[in-house]
Amino acid sequence: MALRFASLGSGSRGNGLVVEAGASRVLLDCGFSPRDCERRLGRLGLVPSDLAGIVVTHEHDDHIGDALPFAARHGLQVWMTHGTWRAIADTAAPSHVTLVDSHHPFVVGELCVSPFPVPHDAREPVQFVFSDGASRLGVLTDIGAPTRHVAETLSGCDALVLECNHDAGMLARGPYPAWLKQRIGGPFGHLANDAAAELLAMLDTRGLKHVVAAHLSESNNTPELARRALAEALGCEESWIGVASQDRGFDWRAL
Repeated sequence: MALRFASLGSGSRGNGLVVEAGASRVLLDCGFSPRDCERRLGRLGLVPSDLAGIVVTHEHDDHIGDALPFAARHGLQVWMTHGTWRAIADTAAPSHVTLVDSHHPFVVGELCVSPFPVPHDAREPVQFVFSDGASRLGVLTDIGAPTRHVAETLSGCDALVLECNHDAGMLARGPYPAWLKQRIGGPFGHLANDAAAELLAMLDTRGLKHVVAAHLSESNNTPELARRALAEALGCEESWIGVASQDRGFDWRAL
């Protein structure tokens, strides 16, 4: 058994990441329409019934999207924090929604799923570490600024999917209105390339087998700039750094 993961797509127009250990598979976020999600799963050789459920990071549409109708349509479980549920509904959670504590791990088949809170402009946003008992995959997107808890949680992971949302210079010179630039670049917005590199420098990265830059802005970043920042932090070749695209995500990677 090996832990493996693949992206359906990553960016402001939708996010989804499949994590698998043995026969257990979960979809992290579902920011695509049901039909598009099915198409993207098919590209990875999967159908919705192959999933145990959907793990949600927060309520923004590019992450939660059609997660609930997709789950209801295919009989899947959904896990999210209490705050995320309260941000989208005032009623009690239905039976296919499980509310989780942002500090407590839970188990889905052969996967241990460990949420951790992050600073982002949502009700109770979290990111996750996935483990099969032998390897650890850390996923960090939609975070304004790293915290010590985030660094401690991600240190020693075997693989990282790490937000490189924008280049600070491109954002400053770009076409966005001032309020949006402040939101994106603020402490509850999104991670810049240099901030992602600074976070990497704080971690124990000796066991890293994969690093993938994710959630790149199509207006305020380029894959080349993201790769360069992370490669400099790790002292590796730029070509070793993967990049998750909006349209294609990335193919299966194994640990």
